[in-house]
Amino acid sequence: MNQGLSVGLVIALAVLAANLPFVSQRLFGVIALKQPKWLAMRLGELVVLYFLVGGVGLWLEQRAGQIAPQNWEFYAITATLFVTLAFPGFVFRYLTKRHER
Repeated sequence: MNQGLSVGLVIALAVLAANLPFVSQRLFGVIALKQPKWLAMRLGELVVLYFLVGGVGLWLEQRAGQIAPQNWEFYAITATLFVTLAFPGFVFRYLTKRHER
């Protein structure tokens, strides 16, 4: 897999993973819950998915060659980007008005 395809894959995976907690009532999109998810549970899912996507990115980087060293700035920026990517799902879940019938 070339580097451009790896980057595109990680970005697409990040967009999907960042919005998954907000568009699905299931835990991680798989496990059915008896009660609806609340915001803290969704944010916890978001943190776990951030690390999973980061792990996939790290694995792809390791396959491509040597892993570049990252400092705290890298993680601060990627976490902020991940939260920004989650904004459409948050808007869908909490800020749009749905008409109950």
